[in-house]
Amino acid sequence: MTYPATGPQPPRDALASTLKRTKIQHSPSSVPGRDIVQVLTEIPVGAESGWHTHPGEEVGYIVAGTVQMAIDGRPTLTLHAGDGFLIPPRTPHNARDIGPGTGRMLSTYIVEAGQPLASLAGEPDGR
Repeated sequence: MTYPATGPQPPRDALASTLKRTKIQHSPSSVPGRDIVQVLTEIPVGAESGWHTHPGEEVGYIVAGTVQMAIDGRPTLTLHAGDGFLIPPRTPHNARDIGPGTGRMLSTYIVEAGQPLASLAGEPDGR
């Protein structure tokens, strides 16, 4: 199932609107008040996710392609197929596919139940 972003959305550029997110599963966690959500995100070359946050951890794995992952307060990572990543709760981040093909990321979120999976955030430097 492909799902749209939740909550009010500011205008998005043409590249960001080309992402495809497919929810694989969504279940309550054994940790009270937490849900586990798994999503496959496909990012065409040059497209970005846009700066956003999640109400819990994101544990990710690059399935295909090369993705630059900018995480607030950390050096930008260049991730290749087979690389994993971890993003702390409520930490702004942005993923951008740098090619040559479509980037595919499998992310598992351990998030607060009843909260939107993602919320847009401004770039950390205020842009």
